[in-house]
Amino acid sequence: MSTIPGILFAQAIKQPNALAIEDLGWRLSYAELAEKVRKAAAVLSEMGLSRGDKFAIWAPNCAEWIISALAGQAVGAVLVTLNTRYKGTEAEEILKRSNCKILLTVRDFLGHNYSELINKDNLSNLEHIITIRDGSGHKKFDDFLNSDVKPLENEEGNEEDISDIIFTSGTTGTPKGAMTTHAQNIKVFESFTDAIGLNKNDKYLIVNPFFHSFGYKAGWLSCLIRGAAIFPLAVFKVEDVLRIIQKSKITVMPGAPTVFRSLLDYPGLSKYDISSLRVATTGATTIPVDLIGDMHFKLGINDVFSAYGLTESTGVVSLCKKGDDFETIATTCGRPLPGTEVKLVNDRGDIVQRGDSGEICVRGFNVMKGYLDMPQATAEVIDDNGWLKTGDIGTLDKNGYLRITDRKKDMVIVGGFNVYPAEVEKALQKHKDIFEAAVVGMHNDRLGEVTHAHVVTKKPISEDILIQWCRKNMANYKVPRSISFHEHLPRNASGKVMKFLLKT
Repeated sequence: MSTIPGILFAQAIKQPNALAIEDLGWRLSYAELAEKVRKAAAVLSEMGLSRGDKFAIWAPNCAEWIISALAGQAVGAVLVTLNTRYKGTEAEEILKRSNCKILLTVRDFLGHNYSELINKDNLSNLEHIITIRDGSGHKKFDDFLNSDVKPLENEEGNEEDISDIIFTSGTTGTPKGAMTTHAQNIKVFESFTDAIGLNKNDKYLIVNPFFHSFGYKAGWLSCLIRGAAIFPLAVFKVEDVLRIIQKSKITVMPGAPTVFRSLLDYPGLSKYDISSLRVATTGATTIPVDLIGDMHFKLGINDVFSAYGLTESTGVVSLCKKGDDFETIATTCGRPLPGTEVKLVNDRGDIVQRGDSGEICVRGFNVMKGYLDMPQATAEVIDDNGWLKTGDIGTLDKNGYLRITDRKKDMVIVGGFNVYPAEVEKALQKHKDIFEAAVVGMHNDRLGEVTHAHVVTKKPISEDILIQWCRKNMANYKVPRSISFHEHLPRNASGKVMKFLLKT
């Protein structure tokens, strides 16, 4: 076993001239990538970043993101990822709670200059903000690397150190930072890449965001493990995706079902040669059986894999296998990772009979070490025997395939992003004219689900004005697409809002 940067350094020795990353002005071999990571690590070390410190990246998918992450981890520091859709206050909260010492970010991305969205005076532990990309492309990062500092020779830390903290929203509305180690991530994604058949000849187009396990761990980390070429994509546009697949002969691409449906629905699809695409991975929502068939027959993808996972399980719980039929891929999440266990339990904690519904519990090397500085919250989801309670409801069939029958009690999945209503409710109640709010999910043809807010106001306010306020104060995927106004919200005898009466 090794650390995550150690995987890169090993590939640089094994296949130094193989393509590692291609992204805009960057085209780096594995040897060149390793050299830039060592140089960036030395610069970060000179700036005071050391083993156990936290550093954050707030940027879209790009080569600089990967170099920065590996450089920080190479000095033994812990990566904290920030969602590119966060507003300033949301990012500040994560930076403050994780005591990040350095923030690496971008300028001029879709009109955003992230460093200007935060108030550094509120972040006493944040010592440096580094711009890793701006309108001049990768030249900005070259300036950062063009230091007289000698490249790092030996990586710090070891495989059992925490490699990253990814914050996931909790049902209380307070984000929780799931901590995983280098060893966990490598072992999980060695298993994952074995299952999908990723190899050193593959070219992997990563459309899923790097701040999420799907883009970071099932994306570029998986490429490093197998020595494949990484093609980051900052913004998903169907025409751009098709153009890159044709030009670069992309062979592997992950994505939510909406990504592949967008490709299939694109009027100019037939103009592009995407025959190189051989593997696709998907998940996050219920998948229509005909979509899997269309991906195979109309997009020409040989192997489609669906999976189930959560941040707390290092990104993966179960995965379909090569050769599974379309219905199995669409209606199940496959079988648990080898070497891990899954059980389904009822409300009393008893294991249910095969075929019956129960809460999905996971045990094994993929279970996180815990939530950052939240021992009580950790104890609530990981019991004394090491079982992680996912809060998801599912069934296991006779072949051991897992099927999700319900989601976490209140969670809404908006275009592949998990949204907890309590988090949106908490934000809504900061509005001076809102007395209380309850948020539920509602069906949406394009995104699968969106949020719908039910509010009680102190004085009349229009739906449009309130939605515009939401857009200024929360990430776009959390913003309610519609709002209903009430004199009061329905409650049960204990005073809890009965959300099932509010479902639309």
